[in-house]
Amino acid sequence: MEVKIGKATLAIVKEDITEQKVDAITNAANNRLWMGGGVAGAIKAKGGEVIEEEAMKQGPVPIGEIAVTGAGKLPAKKVFHAVVMEQDMKTSEEAINTATKNLLNTAEDYNFESIALPALGTGVGHFPADICADLMLEQIISHLLENTKLNRVVISLLDNGIYEIFNSKLKKRFSKK
Repeated sequence: MEVKIGKATLAIVKEDITEQKVDAITNAANNRLWMGGGVAGAIKAKGGEVIEEEAMKQGPVPIGEIAVTGAGKLPAKKVFHAVVMEQDMKTSEEAINTATKNLLNTAEDYNFESIALPALGTGVGHFPADICADLMLEQIISHLLENTKLNRVVISLLDNGIYEIFNSKLKKRFSKK
């Protein structure tokens, strides 16, 4: 699904985030920035271990903050590592809210026009996808209604259930009453 918000487009796609042709892709990271499985593992496998090496030199990073690395062999220019959990792999509403807001602000700081995000914390963090969708969509929509350089935000999901949840939440927000 795709919607226009201000001058920007918000899209929810069922695609591999590592293949997104955007300025930056997002990794839901732990505070030490080591990259294990899930989205992080896919980014490291396709982009190269140089991404993890560069990230880990910046750790530890406070919850909600963003570490920025190169993108290795990926089509994106940068990888934004959104720190949403500590070593225990647990996250919270506050962490997801803060990280989403900081991701968008970091994209602005880099003068980027496009960014792709996964569902933060719903993989190894086991955070409920329906709550995650509400939090992330609220931050993204609020940001895109402001004066922004971003013209495309993509929420890139592979899990069918999480994709359906995000899609239905966005449809509900933009359906004609």
